[in-house]
Amino acid sequence: MTDLETKIKQLIIESLDLEDMNVDDIDSQEALFVDGLGLDSIDALELGLAIKNEFNVTLEANSEDTKKHFYSVASLAEFVRANNP
Repeated sequence: MTDLETKIKQLIIESLDLEDMNVDDIDSQEALFVDGLGLDSIDALELGLAIKNEFNVTLEANSEDTKKHFYSVASLAEFVRANNP
């Protein structure tokens, strides 16, 4: 797990008030929505805002690319690295 993935996991926990979880409970490769971590569309909006504010990246709300970036912690980390040199 990279430092960036750890930071994203912590951001997920804090921004979504997942008080009963810690970073080790979130698998970097696991889906964040539906079958994986079980986040929903409201969580997606809150997480998107948190990612935008924390890493100063631009996200398009209904873009297919954005959905791919939000698949897992690993895909989010890759997106942040690519858009925040």
